Amino acid sequence: MTDQQSIPVAKQQVNKPTAKTSRAGRNLPAAIAVGVALGGMLIATLLFAPRVWVPIVAVAVVVATHEVVRRLREGGFSIPLVPLLIGGQAMVWLTWPFGAAGALGAFGGTVLVCMIWRLVSGGLSSAPQNYLRDVSTTVFLAAWVPLFASFGVLLIYPEDGAGRVFCLMLVVVGSDVGGYTAGVLFGKHPMAPAISPKKSWEGLAGSLVLGVATGVVAVAFLTDMPAWVGVPLGLMLVITGTLGDLVESQFKRDLGIKDMGTLLPGHGGLMDRLDSVLPSAVATWIVLSLLA
Repeated sequence: MTDQQSIPVAKQQVNKPTAKTSRAGRNLPAAIAVGVALGGMLIATLLFAPRVWVPIVAVAVVVATHEVVRRLREGGFSIPLVPLLIGGQAMVWLTWPFGAAGALGAFGGTVLVCMIWRLVSGGLSSAPQNYLRDVSTTVFLAAWVPLFASFGVLLIYPEDGAGRVFCLMLVVVGSDVGGYTAGVLFGKHPMAPAISPKKSWEGLAGSLVLGVATGVVAVAFLTDMPAWVGVPLGLMLVITGTLGDLVESQFKRDLGIKDMGTLLPGHGGLMDRLDSVLPSAVATWIVLSLLA
């Protein structure tokens, strides 16, 4: 996801004309076009075939997991891709008959298989190198992508499930727009300069204002819950969305890369769009389940 709480930066002169970019360094027209296309697809799905949300998430988990594993392997990590992909699908699809228990059970099984897979990947005649580093990273990845995504799937099953998914998406977008706008207009004080120097405290304030307002309106009109539930929902999603951005920024900083991939013009890889959504899916499920 692009940095949403941006601090204005000075314009730099270039020798050749380039595509119009945002202050976050992205191709803005391409980013808008991709965002509109993805948004339109999700809206149509949730309005007319809400259970199709499950296979959409399942496909996204495959793509995002592959992107991250490829980047980690480029950085010298040995990550077991096959059990992660199979286990990720189990986490998503087992929510259908078994709910959260299915996702958590599949997560535990995936971690166990990955631990054994990495242990024997080079044969049993010699001890594997960097075993603890690779397994710890694998467990982190299994939670970060497929497990978090499975909570997004859990949102669709209640009677007002489509509305709950809309709440997730609308609040994340509202937080992003509010943070970006406030950051560009007023951003002067960096929030985490060592991790993401373009994020500002002013941008965070903009995220809070628009994120909470969007949460209240979304909950009131799209779910069976009272409007006040949108306040804790908005607060939680601004926090998780911002931290999700920072986590992926630090992840990429450690690997020395700008984007996870090149699948989405103007955005980078799919994981670059999901960095805020994944932890926010967990927060949305927790808030709406506890306060339903």
